[in-house]
Amino acid sequence: MTSSNKVLFGEPGRFYVYKCFGIHHCLNVVTDRENFASGVLIRAIFISNKNERLASGPGLLTKALGIDTSFNSHKIFDKKSLWIAKGESTPEPKDLIQTTRIGISKAKNIKWRWYLKSSKSVSKREKGDKTPHLKISSNHLSLKA
Repeated sequence: MTSSNKVLFGEPGRFYVYKCFGIHHCLNVVTDRENFASGVLIRAIFISNKNERLASGPGLLTKALGIDTSFNSHKIFDKKSLWIAKGESTPEPKDLIQTTRIGISKAKNIKWRWYLKSSKSVSKREKGDKTPHLKISSNHLSLKA
């Protein structure tokens, strides 16, 4: 554990924000339990009434929402400036694509990446999965002005 990744080893339900390659910020949600590094990278979101590709990658997502390391360690349900809200519906397993992760060198074949099949905001789709012509109507990650 280092001072920069300390939050990742901390209390679940917090944002872990770090700078990747010294360029882009990445937004993660700390999961599992304390003293065990476990988190989920938020790779893309759809923002209502915006271009569907605006936040279609980790760096684009944080740029679009103005997320930087000042959000690091904030609780995900506090509703102060950034929070995760319950969606209008729960996707069915048939609506999800499970695939391998992107941009890693170890455990490349583990399928720890999921996305909504109907989303056009996915940065990289599974081979053979064509971009849909559908439009998603809900935004599950909210930014308060």
